[in-house]
Amino acid sequence: MDAAAFEELVVDELDLLPDDMVEGLDNVVFVVEDRPEDGSPDLFGLYEGWAITERDRYGAGELPDRIIVYREPHLAACDTEGALRDEIHTTLVHEIAHFYGIDDERLHELGWA
Repeated sequence: MDAAAFEELVVDELDLLPDDMVEGLDNVVFVVEDRPEDGSPDLFGLYEGWAITERDRYGAGELPDRIIVYREPHLAACDTEGALRDEIHTTLVHEIAHFYGIDDERLHELGWA
């Protein structure tokens, strides 16, 4: 799947997320990249920025936080478009949770990791 089609799936899945999950996102951009810088084949996404629980150190004029969705690891792990959509959905929820201050341990407990 080419980059444009994958990005369209990411936008579709983002649109399906509950309003209360995405309405609270402040100064966050979503980015699709082919692969992580280190080439890790099993990293599907990454949150870069300050969690809302740490925003007391966050000042005016800050660059936006980024939620990155990596295309190649998703494509390597998923055999069907349905599985790909499910994995993109899980990745978005997982990375948005980091924005809200939820760590990986808690996400594993909740089944979102």
